[in-house]
Amino acid sequence: MSQFKERKYALQNDHDETIYDLLKIKLEDNDQDQAQENAKENRLSNRTYISKYRKSVLQEKKKGKSLRKTMGEAEVSLSPPNEYLKKHKKEPCFGEVMCFKYPDADQRRPPVPKVSEKPPKIEKSDKDFIKENIQDILHAAPRQPEPRLVDTCKGNVFPLETSGLVPKYINKKEFGVPPSYLVQRKADFEQAKDFYRAYVTSEHEKESLQQLSEEDRNTILHGLKQNLEELHRTYLGLSVVTDTIPKKHRKQQLEADMKQLEKDIQLLEKHHEIYITKS
Repeated sequence: MSQFKERKYALQNDHDETIYDLLKIKLEDNDQDQAQENAKENRLSNRTYISKYRKSVLQEKKKGKSLRKTMGEAEVSLSPPNEYLKKHKKEPCFGEVMCFKYPDADQRRPPVPKVSEKPPKIEKSDKDFIKENIQDILHAAPRQPEPRLVDTCKGNVFPLETSGLVPKYINKKEFGVPPSYLVQRKADFEQAKDFYRAYVTSEHEKESLQQLSEEDRNTILHGLKQNLEELHRTYLGLSVVTDTIPKKHRKQQLEADMKQLEKDIQLLEKHHEIYITKS
């Protein structure tokens, strides 16, 4: 602090100062900083352990720092003197102001006449509206009473048209007729079915297969049912007590045959189109 006071006093009193004197002062400050660092290192050297990376860490710490980094640009372009800041210059510009007009302004009715304006004259008619109304009522057809429904003994009255007792819907032309979209869907389904049947037939003909006719299918189905009845009759005629091995085998064989016949009958009844190999 005393050194700073002496320097300040020398700058104030000595008018013959030069840049070299300032340089000497700067060099003296650097020497003082260096002396402080050397003293700090001497203090650290007295310790038991000092990392060999200490200097590199200090250099890395000082590397990313720079003076006056957040103070803005070094040089800012200034506007010429004739372009000084004027009034309302920084306000936003919204363009030209347009006059508002309703979209239906052309379709509006004329305005109400003012008090000073005279209303237009209406020509008086010689027509007697009272007599004409009387004649119209006399010659008009009588009004028919609305059909009503009384459903209780207390006289609760309801309109007959909306009660559901008037056959309106069954008298329509469309009543009972399927909708057109259902007819079209059914026709599309039949067409797809015929196409699939033709495709399967052509494929089976290529594979040497033929479709079983309806007559042959009914004949086979009738024969299977007869065989099932005969087996069932034989099964009922078996002995109640199956105490021997041949009786057990006989019963098991009949049950297996009846199950197989039931499966065959169910298959023929479920599928109307059956294909068999050509013999």
